[in-house]
Amino acid sequence: MDMPVSRSISAGHADSKPLASWAAVASIGVGAFALVTTEFLPVGLLPLIAADLGISEGTAGLMVTLPGFLAALAAPMTLGFAARFDRKRVLVSLLMLLVVSNAIVATAQGFAALMFGRVLLGIAVGGFWTIGGSLGPRLRPGAEGPRATALIFSGVSLGTVAGVPAGALIGDLFGWRTAFLLVSGVALLVVAALQFLLPAIRAQKGSGLKQVPDVLRLQRVQIGLTAAVLIFVGQFAAYTYITPFLIGATGIDTGTLSMVLLGYGAAGFAGNLFGGWAAGRNFVFALAGTAFLIALSVAGLLLAGGNTLPAVAWVVAWGFGFGMLPIAMQTFLFTSAPDRLESIAALFVSIAQLAIGLGALVGGLAVDNFGVPSALWLGAASALLTAGLITLTCKIH
Repeated sequence: MDMPVSRSISAGHADSKPLASWAAVASIGVGAFALVTTEFLPVGLLPLIAADLGISEGTAGLMVTLPGFLAALAAPMTLGFAARFDRKRVLVSLLMLLVVSNAIVATAQGFAALMFGRVLLGIAVGGFWTIGGSLGPRLRPGAEGPRATALIFSGVSLGTVAGVPAGALIGDLFGWRTAFLLVSGVALLVVAALQFLLPAIRAQKGSGLKQVPDVLRLQRVQIGLTAAVLIFVGQFAAYTYITPFLIGATGIDTGTLSMVLLGYGAAGFAGNLFGGWAAGRNFVFALAGTAFLIALSVAGLLLAGGNTLPAVAWVVAWGFGFGMLPIAMQTFLFTSAPDRLESIAALFVSIAQLAIGLGALVGGLAVDNFGVPSALWLGAASALLTAGLITLTCKIH
């Protein structure tokens, strides 16, 4: 495990010359922003959507649940359907699917049309992260690979920090349908940018659905995916219930709570950028470190009790740690099989999406039976186990 990250990531390339400009990489990141914003846009608009279509808010909540599960299915299937197609064309097609999805949702007059639009979104999300999420090390080989991946994944943090609140504000001012149409416009701009900036990108020889079993036999991939299940289940078991914990334990009012959660998201954006730098230097240490930071932050929040300032500080630290997680985990997995990046990405997307749903479910069961703090203790323990797994099974230098 003491192999330099630059050599590991660029393995399998004939040379280490960049295939695309940083502007092209950034355009993929903006595409990620559009996808994440669309995926979670209903969170702030559920009451408006439910009232307009005459459905319950619980039913409208399927707009968030359905795409996640479909993305888990679409990720590996993309490898089969995309086959040997130019990856630039695949990305453009997936983002156009996002445009169509939002257009259908924005004009939906009933529940069936609404869900059909969100089904298309799930396919776009799973496919995009399989292809686009794996392009960083290919577009900027060597030591720049983790930074390119971090730039792409910064769209996730930016979508969470700015996209979703902005969408909710637009929905309040101009109607929820306008919010979806505006994100479609952003996606169209990304499509145009990719057409001009991104070169043709051949599929890797190691790509395809048939390669997935071979990748699963690699020991470090098994370790990485086990770590992904542990930490994502724990993260979303805990984070799903951060609001009731903060209100109940610290007595934070709703206005202050919004600012605290915004701080969590902003710290996540900073953590994403830092994670790219850290993973470029030592990807094993970066993953073990982010898992330990999450465990420490959640435990610190629990122990802070009713002390508001320490609690807020721990929430911000938690956001920073979680912001580092996707890039640290992705880089750890990518260096396990640098010639099969798309197969790795498909497995990671599927595992992460399923673990997110499982985490929320397990957290809910813990809350119902043992109270809200139990979900956070579960998250801290899972993150600590992840740090231990990586530290004990991998050599850190």
